Amino acid sequence: MKLSELKKYLETAETVNFRLPSGEFVPEHFHVTEVGMVTKHFVDCGGIERLEKVVNFQLWNADDFEHRMKPAKLLNIIHLSEEKLGIGNLEIEVEYQSDTIGRYDLGFDGKNFELISKTTACLAPDSCGITQPKPKILLTQLQSAPSSCTPGGGCC
Repeated sequence: MKLSELKKYLETAETVNFRLPSGEFVPEHFHVTEVGMVTKHFVDCGGIERLEKVVNFQLWNADDFEHRMKPAKLLNIIHLSEEKLGIGNLEIEVEYQSDTIGRYDLGFDGKNFELISKTTACLAPDSCGITQPKPKILLTQLQSAPSSCTPGGGCC
């Protein structure tokens, strides 16, 4: 999800809830402790230089059980971060503490924000000799194209 989409959802939202991939919710007394822009400048395994930028939100639970993040408050934090840091309309990554700091993509189901598990991948499979699995297709799913060849027609 891009930052502009999040802001659009927050403008009409009544609450801010984050659901983990397990289906559990981040406790409602969470804090947004950071909004920032993270830049990753690296070389992949194929020798290609890459530059990635994301807007990063860090969620944190405190013992402040009376705290409740309101949509307007989060919008204010976002606007301040855009102004001070020059954050553009980038993809959002969310950090949340579980066994270790987890990094998630962000989705929205119409009511709740969803933390979507991220995975690693080889960015240069051709250079590494990694072949992509070919899709398995049942022969019954193949559509036969009309053929101009007929038995005894001499084209085969």
